[in-house]
Amino acid sequence: MGSESGTDTAVTRGGGDAAAGSGGPAGGRLGQRLSGLAVALGTLLFLGGFGWAALVYMPFTVPTLSMHPTIAAGDRVLAERVDGSEVRRGDVVVFEQEKWANAPLIKRVVAVGGDTVSCCAGGGLTVNGERIDEPYTGDDPFAATASFSEVTVPEGRLFLLGDDRTGSLDSTAHLTEKAAGTVSRDAVKGRVDAVVWPVDGMLEPATGFRVLGDEPSAPGPLRTQVALAAAGALLIFAGAAHGPVAGLLARRRGAARAGG
Repeated sequence: MGSESGTDTAVTRGGGDAAAGSGGPAGGRLGQRLSGLAVALGTLLFLGGFGWAALVYMPFTVPTLSMHPTIAAGDRVLAERVDGSEVRRGDVVVFEQEKWANAPLIKRVVAVGGDTVSCCAGGGLTVNGERIDEPYTGDDPFAATASFSEVTVPEGRLFLLGDDRTGSLDSTAHLTEKAAGTVSRDAVKGRVDAVVWPVDGMLEPATGFRVLGDEPSAPGPLRTQVALAAAGALLIFAGAAHGPVAGLLARRRGAARAGG
């Protein structure tokens, strides 16, 4: 009996050595290490992407149709934290102005300090004597009729309009005030980069202001952050799936050997 037991043990060990040489337990240990590394790296990328985004962006919900059709009422947007001095013509910004509302507002910058702006003697918005192409106002037939007389924007201030020109309470609603409806650059809290709910992607750049020599602002790092988070999620999934997949393949190989 003792010799039979010893023989059984020897056979078991021999089978284990053979499996190790063919990618069994030894190969499994390597696979486990690699899958663990993939999960760890994936977690780092996933959390890093979201953490970076949390530092750079602020979420806001748009309560009205004043920015329609670019942004609809109820849309959730991400605004990159920027200094007011970085804002350019065409940017959609989040700002605070107590005289306008007791909550953050979202409008489009159409003129900056030193500009003259008016609408709509030439059939649309005019800045520094140049007619501005504004495709973001959509097919609103009344956009070109939201007239106001020429305003000279003081230095350090911004003139802001909603994309829905007939339904927005913006700079045109405050023209009789001391600053002629303009807002200080210091009031800007962020520049809107994307509509994230419902998922509508990055805002289109406002290229119409190129006639003034003003290039659209470069988008923030949102695409890179999303790519990092997506890559991290993929690595986590791949690493976590290794164990079950490897086990399934091992069982199939075992069944094939037993059947052979």
